[in-house]
Amino acid sequence: MASVVKSFGISNHFTLNLGKPFCTRFHVQCVGSRDSSVVSYDSVKVNGVPSAVEKGNKMDSVDFENENGSSTVGKLKNENDFEEEKLEALWDDGYGTQTVKDYLDHAKEIISPDGGPPRWFTPISCGPHLRNSPVLLFLPGMDGLGLGLTLHHKSLGKVFDVRCMHIPVHDRTPFVELVEWVGETVRAEHNLSPKKPIYLVGDSFGGCLALAVAARYPKIDLLVVVANPATSFGRSQLQPFFPLLEALPKELHITVPYLLSFVMGDPVKMAAVNIDMMLSPTQYFEQLAGNLTVLLPLLSGLANIIPKATLIWKLKLLKTAAAYTISRLHAIRAEVLVIASGKDNMLPSEDEARRLLRSIQNCKIKYFKDNGHTILLEDGINLLTIIKATCTYRRSRKHDYVMDFLPPSMSEFKQTVVENRWLRNYTGPVILSTMEDGKIVRGLSGVPDEGPVLLVGYHMLMGLEVIPLVEEFLREKKIMFRGIAHPSLFSHLMEGENKEFSFTDHLRIYGALPVSPSSLFKLFSTKSHVLLYPGGAREFLHRKGEEYKLFWPDQPEFVRMAARFGATIVPFGVVGEDDIAELVLDYDDLMKIPFLSDRIRRDNERYKSFNVRAGMNGEVANQDLYFPVLLPKVPGRLYYLFGKPIHTKGRKDMLKDKERAREVYLQIKSEVEANMKYLLEKRKEDPYRGIFDRTMYRALYASMDQVPSFEP
Repeated sequence: MASVVKSFGISNHFTLNLGKPFCTRFHVQCVGSRDSSVVSYDSVKVNGVPSAVEKGNKMDSVDFENENGSSTVGKLKNENDFEEEKLEALWDDGYGTQTVKDYLDHAKEIISPDGGPPRWFTPISCGPHLRNSPVLLFLPGMDGLGLGLTLHHKSLGKVFDVRCMHIPVHDRTPFVELVEWVGETVRAEHNLSPKKPIYLVGDSFGGCLALAVAARYPKIDLLVVVANPATSFGRSQLQPFFPLLEALPKELHITVPYLLSFVMGDPVKMAAVNIDMMLSPTQYFEQLAGNLTVLLPLLSGLANIIPKATLIWKLKLLKTAAAYTISRLHAIRAEVLVIASGKDNMLPSEDEARRLLRSIQNCKIKYFKDNGHTILLEDGINLLTIIKATCTYRRSRKHDYVMDFLPPSMSEFKQTVVENRWLRNYTGPVILSTMEDGKIVRGLSGVPDEGPVLLVGYHMLMGLEVIPLVEEFLREKKIMFRGIAHPSLFSHLMEGENKEFSFTDHLRIYGALPVSPSSLFKLFSTKSHVLLYPGGAREFLHRKGEEYKLFWPDQPEFVRMAARFGATIVPFGVVGEDDIAELVLDYDDLMKIPFLSDRIRRDNERYKSFNVRAGMNGEVANQDLYFPVLLPKVPGRLYYLFGKPIHTKGRKDMLKDKERAREVYLQIKSEVEANMKYLLEKRKEDPYRGIFDRTMYRALYASMDQVPSFEP
């Protein structure tokens, strides 16, 4: 069938993008045809580079590709033009700089009917991506615009080659043909980069499309992320009202999209996207009121995005899509992540997520109880954060915890600070470090900035010390250390029944990775800062009377690994758990209670494959996992002391001389114990050890980070 050539006018917010990586081929391919047509455009950007070409002029700076792949003009970009591979900690992900208002404003610019077929485009706000980034294909919801990721363009655009699917308002392409069209793009990208995964992100209707494509191509490495997929359309709460839409007079149709906007999403959450979380309550609600005043009148513009005839067609398309996809779920072999809302007033998304979890072989879900159907346009939902938290981001066949790690962004850090503000107030951390000359100073000046650095210390009960420590390293040094953690934290066994965002998700976002020799090897080879607790779960879950007691293995293997890479080892001690909480029931107590002891044995049988101390003797191997019963106290304070750095550079003799390595190992252990002994004595001199004294000082004189302590 001949291709119909149509002009696609496009605003300066978007660029057509159907090309290979590092090339500027772009074209529109009509459904049902294999012909390609070059389209005209206004001011555009090609693969992240502004073009000076105006509509109607000769496109001198653009590289068109022939069918044989040869170029008619020189390449516009090459690999060296892309950003460096590594993102810095607290990088700007742009979250909150684009809002639903931007979505509605951009929608007005691209809804003009042009008679063209579906096509791909790349939003200019995505910017240049990191080298070797995987392709992400966004499949839109019921609106078909392809703007559903507006809030996420800047963050996703850093680490993905983003392409958004646009279905023109008056397009009537059947669902099966849309599946074929997306499938052709998937096959083309796979042929270009067979070792890289391809991401399909589908919103509502796009979720059906993504799952259908995954079922069609089970041998291609796909990662599918679906938000409130419309596979449950047949059970929609609004089914009784859909037949009434056809009978509704055209004059009244303008009210339908307006009303649907309230059904599909929460206007308050949409309006709160760009509000700084650090504002006072009064300032927050003032800005929220102003945002709502601007946003609500704009929602009436949805009538132009989804006119009556299009709405009726889309509802029929949804019905077909749901039935088609459901019948093919068994064929999906791709890794699938389902994002589900608890307040979806259009679809039973929570129930559907659990059904998909049972029906798809490799599926996981994340549940957000307070969000609506249009979850990707609501405040507090950062899609890249969710992908990172579920270890779903990768650039090759298998997820690599070191090479695929993306450090926390500034928006993620602010969110964490707000969520954990109570803990910082509660514990009032004091952090000290030791300079090379032995002088103890407040802050982290004594910890080297250049890696590789290994932080080795005591693991407090339930890891109470970790969160303040992470915050302080990022706040003062902008360093994200990588914590070596128990492998069970990365297992589906640790996920709660409700599948909500959990503490373990935050650990993954902030760089935790499973303990193993290969993990340590890779981290040192990339000059990372690494946090290691030799006492592991045994210290983390110690018994009564064992606070500040080390349970370290006999093997000094981490010392020899550090010497191999010339890493600097910094021993540290931390005290204060006895001022924060009281251990009421420990492991020994719980094992005396029949039904609890049975559960502990049962759970640890499931965790047996994650036992990293298997084959070891002594207390360090006695590490059954359980949850102790704690009673909070009127809080004191947490105190940290990082000792004098121990340099291993030039000491590779320890690689062969195990006795020498053991001497350094015992030195580190002794330093940790000495640091804790020092802190236990010095904290008695702290006039602000109690929370009431700290609170009064902050109210009268200073912020939380400036409350003084004892003199080192």
